[in-house]
Amino acid sequence: MRRMASSTGALRRILTLGALTAFAPMSIDMYLPAFGALQRELHATPDAVQRTLVVFFAGLALGQVVWGPVSDRYGRKPPLLLGIGIYAVASVGCALSQSIDALLGWRGLQALGGCAGIVIARSMVRDTYPPVDAARVFSRLTLVLGAAPILAPLAGAALVQSAGWRVIFAALAAFGVACWLAALALPESLPPAARSQAVQRPLHRALHTYAELLRDRRFIGFALSGALGQAAMFAYIAGAPFVFMQVFGFAPQQFGVLFGLNAVGLIAASQLNHALLARLSSAVLLSRALRALALCAAVLLALALWPAAGWPGVALPLFFALSSLGFSFPNATALALAHQSGRVGSAAALTGSLQFALAAASGWLVSLSARPSAAPMAAVFCAFAVLALTAQRTLTPR
Repeated sequence: MRRMASSTGALRRILTLGALTAFAPMSIDMYLPAFGALQRELHATPDAVQRTLVVFFAGLALGQVVWGPVSDRYGRKPPLLLGIGIYAVASVGCALSQSIDALLGWRGLQALGGCAGIVIARSMVRDTYPPVDAARVFSRLTLVLGAAPILAPLAGAALVQSAGWRVIFAALAAFGVACWLAALALPESLPPAARSQAVQRPLHRALHTYAELLRDRRFIGFALSGALGQAAMFAYIAGAPFVFMQVFGFAPQQFGVLFGLNAVGLIAASQLNHALLARLSSAVLLSRALRALALCAAVLLALALWPAAGWPGVALPLFFALSSLGFSFPNATALALAHQSGRVGSAAALTGSLQFALAAASGWLVSLSARPSAAPMAAVFCAFAVLALTAQRTLTPR
């Protein structure tokens, strides 16, 4: 009986941590089908609406740099609850925005709050599990995380058609409140004895820790290879609404279905990764996944430059490329955090900041071209995929 209760508690904890890591995809994917409505109602250009995505990426990158050291010093739960509260309030602000500039400001604050859930959830996994088990848990988190790209765009498309884009942000505020309540039940994973004691000069200590991490070749190799792979995915996220709805003429519901199918591939791959970890190491799986990502990205670019390929020529290689991230993301994250005792929060923060800083750059690069084609998205996707493989092969230990 006690064993069953323990198993149920572990499952509840993993589901909660998965929901916390889903702040980014929920906040991004749910409002993608509303881009057209935002342009019309706020009298904004397509570039201005796309900047609401880029500013969110930038907020995620900057915020994690702060939350990581704070959680190393004060424990995981207090900053986690504060961050989620900020996210919920900012989501209400997004819903009430009357201009694109106001929406940009609230989106930045929403990201700064929501990223606490992302970085602290990863830190809690590393606090609780040894490295090999952590890779398996990250695969399970990807299962929960992957549900967001399936459900969020479908829900967003339904909401924007039936009630308007503001209801999407009201739903995100409700999601934040639900996560805050669930986080209350999480046990504190960092005991006082394991916390950083940098009471004096905390900024100096945080900067020193980050400098040490940047000099750690093992850490930066795995963190950068994972982050560059994620940046490839965000080129897809930033460019897909324009490519499929405006270039290929998909309706919002059709786009939501396509987006969801890609998420199914990511989920299936992450669970296969969980099973394969019993026979293969995380480093081997990461290497193979990044090779597959680069190959599929090259095929994607070639077909995007061939007009006769149409939307299937873009959608099919995208599906396989995105599925490969179900292997690369959990393994790169686990390997980057594996040897970071005493600075797990900072290491998780720097990993996440790299991911979202590169994601912001990826989205910005996609937005530079107004060409009515899938080629700009495919070119940026391919560039980051090749860079991810290069970082893994040149920086990580053999």
